[in-house]
Amino acid sequence: MLNTTRSLIIGTGLTKPTAKSNMTATTLMLSSLERALANAGVGLRDLDGIIAVPSLAEPRFMEAHYLATRMNLLPQKNFIAKTIDTGGAGPITGLLEADRMIRMQGRNLVAVVAGDAVSSLHTDEFLRRADAGCSSSHIGESISPVIPLGYDRVAQWQFRNKGVTREQLAMVSVLMSRQALRHPLAMTRNPVTLEQVLSAKPIGPMTGLLECARRADGGASLIVASSDYLQHRITKGCNARLERRFHNSPYVLSGGEASGPLYPPPIIDEEMFSCDHAATTAFNNAGLSTKDIDFFGLYDCFPICFIRAVEAVGLAPKFEGGKWVEEMYKKSEANGGVLSPEEFPVNTHGGLLSFGAPWETPAMYNVCLLYTSDAADDMQCV
Repeated sequence: MLNTTRSLIIGTGLTKPTAKSNMTATTLMLSSLERALANAGVGLRDLDGIIAVPSLAEPRFMEAHYLATRMNLLPQKNFIAKTIDTGGAGPITGLLEADRMIRMQGRNLVAVVAGDAVSSLHTDEFLRRADAGCSSSHIGESISPVIPLGYDRVAQWQFRNKGVTREQLAMVSVLMSRQALRHPLAMTRNPVTLEQVLSAKPIGPMTGLLECARRADGGASLIVASSDYLQHRITKGCNARLERRFHNSPYVLSGGEASGPLYPPPIIDEEMFSCDHAATTAFNNAGLSTKDIDFFGLYDCFPICFIRAVEAVGLAPKFEGGKWVEEMYKKSEANGGVLSPEEFPVNTHGGLLSFGAPWETPAMYNVCLLYTSDAADDMQCV
């Protein structure tokens, strides 16, 4: 029998990304979950599943089980807790897993939770933890900072293959700083210039300080509901908010997953990249193409990641993502630093580079931050 159940995103909640919040990762997660539940119009005890993304500042064994136990959701029969760690893709993997839990495991209401307090960590401690988690096993390739230098190696490879210029990489940071001005919660309030980016403290041959994800404290959560569950609640006389959510909430249509190596291999080639395969799978499963998409939330921890994503989703052909960025930059320059969402429908909140990056949480913001209420803290997904 065909399963017609849909997974609806009925609530979102987040804390404002900030530097040195003096809050723990757990507190940030629970705060965002509380807001998401309120936004959805459901209670904590309505949940029968939770998916959590682990933090760097407060690492815990089985994060989801810890949160569920702390909130007295466990022990409880018919409750599922899962911890997922796929790096920056973690929240999206969590969303896709919530969809599977609803359609294949009979869950009614699943929370996806992520949060971290990496900005409150001293820089030396942050680098120590980040380096330890991603250090290469290849001799001579674990020089700190491991993550920026790993991405820098990819940028050098793209540069050698004439797929990007040094200036085009820097233009990504400029564009994202301008996008951040659109959103009242973004950490970046003053756009940077191309000259500032290029003259910033060098981290690697192709990467400067202003081209690194902006470290932040923050948390974000989603509430994903079974359409069957909501329909049942409606027939039982549920509240008006849940009825509106049933008729108006976005649902999970499709997703694609792929995995690349934890760190670049000694010889970089096209085989190591996973974004292309994941994007192709998502498009094929949905029966859609690039021209059908109104908004692109692209992971931009470093400019080369953004450019590879631009190519993967089809906004530009392979090895022409840098040219596409340069075109957007020139349009922005000609228009006083402003591009409309129709012209540049990518990371309209500023992305990791300018909105703020609490370790593995930012992809959740891409889901949540498409529209903002007048109160600026009641988010709705599309």
